[in-house]
Amino acid sequence: MVNVDNKEQKSSIAMPNADVISDIHSAERKQVNQCHFDPSSTAGHYESYFLRANHPSKPLGFWIRYTIFSPKGKPESNLGELWVIMFDGETRQVTAAKEEVPFSSCQFSREGLDVSIANIGRLTPGLASGQASSGGNKISWQLNYSGGEAPLRLLPENLYDAPLPKAKALVGSPNVLFNGAFIVNGDTVHIENWQGSENHNWGSKHTDKYAWGQVAGFDNAPDAFLECGTAKLKIGPVWTPWITTLVLRYDEREIKMNSLMQAVKARASFNYFNWHIETSNTDISISCEIYAPRYYFVGLNYYNPPGGSNTCLNSKIAGCRLVVNEKGQPERVFETRNRAAFEILTADKDHGVRIVA
Repeated sequence: MVNVDNKEQKSSIAMPNADVISDIHSAERKQVNQCHFDPSSTAGHYESYFLRANHPSKPLGFWIRYTIFSPKGKPESNLGELWVIMFDGETRQVTAAKEEVPFSSCQFSREGLDVSIANIGRLTPGLASGQASSGGNKISWQLNYSGGEAPLRLLPENLYDAPLPKAKALVGSPNVLFNGAFIVNGDTVHIENWQGSENHNWGSKHTDKYAWGQVAGFDNAPDAFLECGTAKLKIGPVWTPWITTLVLRYDEREIKMNSLMQAVKARASFNYFNWHIETSNTDISISCEIYAPRYYFVGLNYYNPPGGSNTCLNSKIAGCRLVVNEKGQPERVFETRNRAAFEILTADKDHGVRIVA
């Protein structure tokens, strides 16, 4: 895959053979999925591995999240959390469940992807299972997933070991295919080649305000992958300006609009429930719209390690239209009606979305 984030990187490069690429990807996936949590620390921490995918043609999607929550100064209150949501745009039904268990009954490996949430949730490379009940809902799942591409980092690589930002996120395996089944309140949902991703995020504090988006396969470009975010951070009493990063893969290319200068220069705005991004460099300009009706969202209560909580407005069946203009190239338009992930983290209470977990 060719990196494209400035003029010097636009020339083609020799690629190793497929077996070598696969081995490199496997080793890198293991490395990026190492757990960062130190159970002996009292500093406060959260860490999540989540899976998401969409039906190939229908407005259906799922989201599963295996999580550590460690409140600052209260290690005796450390939790393991297991979240699951099934989104059905055909019936306008969003079904969610969450379990919380003592962290002492959980395992998260520092060697790679190997997670267990008590005796109710399991996640290893290519396999996911679990069951969760809350709010009158009961959901269980048995999944396998395969394929995928090299890990994708939304932030510049050097920031993953830096103290700021306090929240880190990456895609361990973009464009994987899921197969298996969910049982949602007694009804079986068969998962057959649903396209999605395996993801990892962690930090000592949730980003103060953000919108996050992802598309694993557009309707008119099934192999393309988009990851983007707009955020505002509070450092002491001072708020940063809005910062927007975007990484797009298509046609064996990776376009990275995520340098610090690029992120500050980008223009973005979002509200309930639309998000617009404009970002460019000397060679490429990208505009992006992500949107969904209110009834495609659910509200989730995200505990924050320093204290308190915020609301995550979460949809996995949003729409997206992305336009790429590059010097010397015809305009490219990528579109999907229902395959975009769209999340907003907010402290506001007037969004009108029901908090379900």
